[in-house]
Amino acid sequence: MPKADVYLIDSSIFVFRAYYSMDYSITSKTGVPINAVHGFTRFLIQFIQQVKPKFIACAFDESLDNSYRKEIDPNYKANREPAPAELKHQFKLCQEVCKVLGVKTYVDGYYEADDIIGTLAHKQRKKGHRIHIVSADKDLAQLLKMDDTWWDYGKSKPLSSQDIHIKFGVQPFQIADFLALTGDAVDNIKGVPGIGKKTAAFLLNHFETLEEIIKRHHEITYLTFRGAKSCQKNLAKNIETVILAKKLTEIVHNMPLDEHCLTRTTVDESRIGALFDYLKFGPLLRKNIIDLKKY
Repeated sequence: MPKADVYLIDSSIFVFRAYYSMDYSITSKTGVPINAVHGFTRFLIQFIQQVKPKFIACAFDESLDNSYRKEIDPNYKANREPAPAELKHQFKLCQEVCKVLGVKTYVDGYYEADDIIGTLAHKQRKKGHRIHIVSADKDLAQLLKMDDTWWDYGKSKPLSSQDIHIKFGVQPFQIADFLALTGDAVDNIKGVPGIGKKTAAFLLNHFETLEEIIKRHHEITYLTFRGAKSCQKNLAKNIETVILAKKLTEIVHNMPLDEHCLTRTTVDESRIGALFDYLKFGPLLRKNIIDLKKY
């Protein structure tokens, strides 16, 4: 029996894209800004029309004061400004749109969207399905197995495991180790000083895993790349830092999750009227939504 394709969408990224690309003057019936909702809805409609997914889920991030990773390191994402209040409201509306369109929707008060996707991928793969991660976040590339893809929809084609190796210089299973070595400024994760992308890729291609790099770090001095001696010294001084970083960069695949069937259901026409009147969706957008029943 051929494998089924499961599409797991890292929705928050596409909400943010819509928020910063759509006209801020787009408002709801009550005058509340909803530009991100309009943009995200168009994205999701286009995606469904193009891909015609049978199995699909959207995962959203929640603004969390306390979370799985903040308990590991209180400084995690401490450099980020909180999302604007009007955008928080729009996230809730985007989740409502997903549900009306028949797309299974997940958000959690303790884990991130990455972990939701990681757990869903793990569960669906055990059923024999092929996983397609729809995201611009390279962190999620670590979830790929042989037949899976990572897809920055709208900006690139779907990338296979081999493509990920070409793009980032490491295999998907090495991505978390790669980010632990280099650090991730976006998430305020410290790496090893002096280790950039090229050096991290070189070390992982030589030693394969972060654990092996730490275990055999004295050997780095003898490797044939520029700055090998200083790299070894910096790593030796920052072993605790890089171990902490790995805990932050590694995606959870076994979070508590009430996994329902990910089969896309038909558009819930009973809920369209009031919601879409509030969102002031025009006739063409409404038609495109109703037409999703064809896909």
